[in-house]
Amino acid sequence: MPTITRRSLLGGMAGAGIALASAGSATARAGIATQVGRIRVVREDHRVVVIGSGFGGGVTALRLARAGVPVLLLERGLRWPTGPNMETFPHASAPDKRMLWYQSDPQLFGKPVALEPYAGLLETVSGDNMTALCAAGVGGGSLVYQGMTLQPTEAAFYTQFPSELDWATLNRVHYPRVAQMLQIAVAPDELINTPNYKVVRDFKQHAERAGLPVSKIPMPIDWRYALAEIRGLMKPSYTNGDGALGVNNGGKHSVDVTYIAAAEATGRVQVATLHHVTDVERAADGRWTVYVDRTDASGKVLEHKILTTKTLVMAAGSLNTTRLLVRAAAKGKIPDMPEGLGGNWGTNADRIYTWTSLDTDFGYPQGGPVVYGSLNWDDPTRAATVIQASIPPAGMDIRTTMMVGYGVSDARGRFDYDAATDNAVLRWPKEGDAVIQNGTIGPLAHRIAGPAGILTDTNAVAPSTWHALGGASMGPVCDVNGRVHGQRGLYVLDGALLPGNCAACNPSMSIAAIAEHALDTLVTQDVGAII
Repeated sequence: MPTITRRSLLGGMAGAGIALASAGSATARAGIATQVGRIRVVREDHRVVVIGSGFGGGVTALRLARAGVPVLLLERGLRWPTGPNMETFPHASAPDKRMLWYQSDPQLFGKPVALEPYAGLLETVSGDNMTALCAAGVGGGSLVYQGMTLQPTEAAFYTQFPSELDWATLNRVHYPRVAQMLQIAVAPDELINTPNYKVVRDFKQHAERAGLPVSKIPMPIDWRYALAEIRGLMKPSYTNGDGALGVNNGGKHSVDVTYIAAAEATGRVQVATLHHVTDVERAADGRWTVYVDRTDASGKVLEHKILTTKTLVMAAGSLNTTRLLVRAAAKGKIPDMPEGLGGNWGTNADRIYTWTSLDTDFGYPQGGPVVYGSLNWDDPTRAATVIQASIPPAGMDIRTTMMVGYGVSDARGRFDYDAATDNAVLRWPKEGDAVIQNGTIGPLAHRIAGPAGILTDTNAVAPSTWHALGGASMGPVCDVNGRVHGQRGLYVLDGALLPGNCAACNPSMSIAAIAEHALDTLVTQDVGAII
């Protein structure tokens, strides 16, 4: 199959016979198809195009749809439907092609990965001194995240976020709205007191013995599913720690079954799966052009699409929103982008430890996903969180579990355009978050493990983050409502908007709450004028 450049693709369309084709969507005002080589090219025009279906994209689709605005929601991955006893997701103890998206870096944490190409759940992005992971699939990162639904304190929040973003309003309106949508709940004692959850009771005991605060972590989970597993009504998924790559039994209130399901129910949202956005561009008339490869599940291109819209919402996650915009700016596809684009990128100070106990039998299997955490938030400038996360079943008791931490950090990296690879490349300083990780998170984890515990810092061996933030952040690049400075009709409403760190919390709840806050403003001020 010949390689088709954008120049030849557009030229081919201009000189070819053009036939009307169904757009396949109530949101498309026109669909025009032609043929270039063996791959059909389709043009469509839409009121709003949203790239990405995670927390930011899900919130955007729902709130615009309920305001009467039709939305095309583009997702490069698949739908991952779940239900009792299903096998939708791969097992972490036996990974297969469903784990990785087909354009992932071939080196995972420095080691080669050889899996059949597939539109899998995770993309790995390797940069200087850092490997970052992001999700693919309807629901985005909510499919694979453990589910900690934490809200920063006001004092810690303002160590990272600009004063223009009103925490009091977020606290009163938007965080509670997200909590209601995700139906968050803490694990019931009836479950915690079962043999499978001995490991979480051990974590609580160790943390309290160390004089540290302990609390149950709110989770977007219907815990009745875990109790049903304990009673033998479903095969294990929660109760054996096997949900690291998605929970097969259902009961997890991820974005696909909450925000996006509600958005689709309005009849105004079309979710287009296996639609991989390759470029974005500003047209001469000020509209936005989105270049898309429609693929099969192996990544084979079936159709090229050229979408135009007055309103483009970037919600592809920190990594992919940033890479698309940095590349477009560097190549002149979007002139006059703010100078701060690509910067203010951070890892949320992620740290993952394995904890091997010499004095405690954690039990087997280990129930999950997360029950208890230690929120050390009294000093907002040194706030840090450490939670216990159970390991997937290994076939035997290996007397090991995991602790995960994140904290307040001012360390930042950036994405730069690399002409040799025609891509935006991640640059992360070698020392990175060493101050917070070695000065706060690490000592807390060691106190919990105790003198008989052996901690292995996986980030010291292979630096990584599951919580990439920034790159097109509020302040330098956008206002607090996601409007890109100087670029009418262009919005960023995902983790790229957050300035590199989420104030000692995993960022999912804040991404959603900030998007909710933004959409309240955009629906009032921009719908009808720009949107």
